Amino acid sequence: MTNHFSHQWFNSIEHIDATHWQALYGNEPFTSHAFLYALEQSQCASTETGWQPYHLAIYENNNLVALAPGYIKTHSYGEYVFDWSWAEAYQQHGLDYYPKWLCGIPFSPIAGQRIAIEHSNPDSVYQYITTVLKEQSKEQGWSGWHINFCSLAQAKCLQNNNAMLRTGVQFQWFNKNYNDFNHFLASFSSRKRKTVNKERSKISNQNITIEWLQNEKITPEIIQIFCQFYQRTYLKRSGHLGYLNMEFFQFLHALLADKLLIMFAKKQDKIVAATLSLIGENTLYGRYWGANEDIDSLHFELCYYQGIEYCIQHKLACFHSGAQGEHKIARGFEPVYTHSVHHINNPDFAHAIDDYLKREQQHMSSYKQQCSDLLPFKH
Repeated sequence: MTNHFSHQWFNSIEHIDATHWQALYGNEPFTSHAFLYALEQSQCASTETGWQPYHLAIYENNNLVALAPGYIKTHSYGEYVFDWSWAEAYQQHGLDYYPKWLCGIPFSPIAGQRIAIEHSNPDSVYQYITTVLKEQSKEQGWSGWHINFCSLAQAKCLQNNNAMLRTGVQFQWFNKNYNDFNHFLASFSSRKRKTVNKERSKISNQNITIEWLQNEKITPEIIQIFCQFYQRTYLKRSGHLGYLNMEFFQFLHALLADKLLIMFAKKQDKIVAATLSLIGENTLYGRYWGANEDIDSLHFELCYYQGIEYCIQHKLACFHSGAQGEHKIARGFEPVYTHSVHHINNPDFAHAIDDYLKREQQHMSSYKQQCSDLLPFKH
């Protein structure tokens, strides 16, 4: 192991200096110290929820050179890179897949900088980190370690250090210097354009209005109203209140108020649906939604079309509206690859999973092409 590097594990992000964290991670909301702090302080990311914080810091001669937000996981909920079948295979062979260590952002399928490195020779840092992770895996009895939604460049560096690369597909909207929504729709074929206009007219014909709230317009009362919508919708859909609680949204409001965008749909001045998005450097992240009425096309209007309008108006380059969702294709969201890396300690399982990932990669390549062929744009 390289001598001049050292490392430290932290079981709470509050023990890591926020200034140092932000210096490495920059201004994207999901990797901000504040976002992760809000998750921990609200107990959404905790040992009890199966997200035990276990962050990694790397030093060179006592200078911080790398950070990785990490969690010891006792399940695979809220990760959006699905390894349930791997866990089942372990169970069938009488082995424990959990605990495992995950570098990622809890409950957030957002690609970005996972391991932040500030060093003249990043390869040497990656080498040290993977060595530390392998040793810690064995010491702690983890089945392995995983780094979700990292950049392709980072995935390749980790792959060079014996981690396995996994590829997924998401759908994102890209701003091609549109002047307004109609300018965007003009890029659609006539039939697809009519479909979108028909969907949007269903909302306007019911006299549903949309209100955008930012900065001082987002009061504690507004946060409370939004959270009630979010939890009620989760309860109706899945029988539980959702991964996030009122305390989390209150912390988010207190710490990242300038990054928040809340949209309300109102019918006769009564709020019938709500979304909460976060604003990054160049991207709008549509994240949380709730409604108390099933209104035809309202989800598309509030979660997709309004976000597109916001991006055009504020000249944001990209709208990221979450994981999955093939229904986004017809609305102009393009397929993009996502990347994660995985290291499995058991050599037999590692070999089997590596083989599976290679076959999955071929499937993802053809799937992405099929999705691209279905895009509504004029050819």
